[in-house]
Amino acid sequence: MNDFKAEPEDLRIAELAAVDRVLHSGWYVLGQEVQAFETEWAARCNISHAIGVGNGMDAIEIGLRALDIGVGDEVITTPMTAFATVLAVIRSGAIPVLADIDTDTALLDLQSVERCITSKTKAVLLVHLYGQVCNMESWLDLCETHGLALLEDCAQSHLAAWNNKVAGGFGRFGAYSFYPTKNLGAIGDAGAMVSNDIELIQRAAILRNYGQKERYYHSELGLNSRLDEIQAALLRVRLDRLEKFTQRRRQIAKIYFEKIANPKIQLLAQPLQTENHVYHLFVIRCAERERLTQHLRSSGIESFIHYPVPVHRQEPCAHLRFGPNGLPAAEQHATTCLSIPCHPQMSDADIAAVIEALNAFK
Repeated sequence: MNDFKAEPEDLRIAELAAVDRVLHSGWYVLGQEVQAFETEWAARCNISHAIGVGNGMDAIEIGLRALDIGVGDEVITTPMTAFATVLAVIRSGAIPVLADIDTDTALLDLQSVERCITSKTKAVLLVHLYGQVCNMESWLDLCETHGLALLEDCAQSHLAAWNNKVAGGFGRFGAYSFYPTKNLGAIGDAGAMVSNDIELIQRAAILRNYGQKERYYHSELGLNSRLDEIQAALLRVRLDRLEKFTQRRRQIAKIYFEKIANPKIQLLAQPLQTENHVYHLFVIRCAERERLTQHLRSSGIESFIHYPVPVHRQEPCAHLRFGPNGLPAAEQHATTCLSIPCHPQMSDADIAAVIEALNAFK
C-alpha cells in the first residue's frame, strides 16, 4: 500500500540534511523549525494560522477544548473514520453522536446529520474521508441555520479543496495528521491545527504546552502535545514534494476510473470537482471482499480495509447515540470496502498490474 523505500534518493538526502540542521542547532522542541513549518503549512493551505501538535487526534481534542466544547455537549460525526476522530471528542469531555454516510462517497450524509441535532448539539465534525471534500456550502448553511460550529478532520485530505478553498479553511478549525502514511507524512507521529481565528489559535497554543501562557505560568490545564523540531524540519522538506506527489495520486486514480471494468467491483463516486480529491486512499467495494482480497494477494497485490469495524461497533462506543434511522449505509460500507494501492511511488506497470488483477476477478 506504500513503498517508502522507493522514494527519490534526493528526497532522502534532503531529509538527512534537515535532521542534521536540527541536531546542530541544539534546539529540539518548539523552535525555529516548528515556527517555519507552521507558517509554511498555513500559507500552503491559504489559512491564516497553524500550530504544530503531537498528532492529528490531539489537534481535534485541542481544537474542541479551545472552543470550550466539552462535558454535556454533543458533537455529530461519522462512524466511518479512524477511531482517533471519536476518541478525540471523548477525550475533550464531549459526547460523540454518529450520523450515517452517503453511499456514493462514504462521507457524512447531511440529512442524517440533521436528524441527529438536539439542543445539546454544539458542533458537526466533518471527516474528509479518503481525501475528498464535498458540498461545503451545504454544510456551512446547515451549521449556520442551527447555530453549530463546523469542524474539519483533515487527516486524509492534505491540499484537497472545494471551489479552490483548501480543507481546514471552511470551519472553525481543521485538524491535520502527518502520520507517515498520510499524503504529507512525517517520519513518526505529528499533527497540526489550522484556523483563521487568531484567538482560537492562541488558546490552542497554550493548551498544547501544558496550559502555559508563559514558561512555568499555567492559565489552565493543558496537555503535552508539541510538534518536535526534527519532525517539523522533515515536514518542511516533504512539503516541497506534496504537490508533485498529489498529482501522481490523481493520475493513478484517473486511470483506475477509466480502466477498472469488473461488474463485481463498485467504485466510489468520481469527484465533483477535479481539485476536491487527493486520493489518500482509493477505495472500491465488493460483496465478495474476502475472496477478492485473496485473489489480489495471489497476484502479488496488497490491499487493506479502511475500516472493517465502524465506530459504533467498537466496544468502548457501543453506548453512543446515533440517528433515528440507524446507520445502514455505514454498516454496508464496512462489510464491502477495500483500499487498493494508490501512492506516488507506483510505476505505470504497477498500476496496470492492479487493474489487470481486478478485472480478472470472477
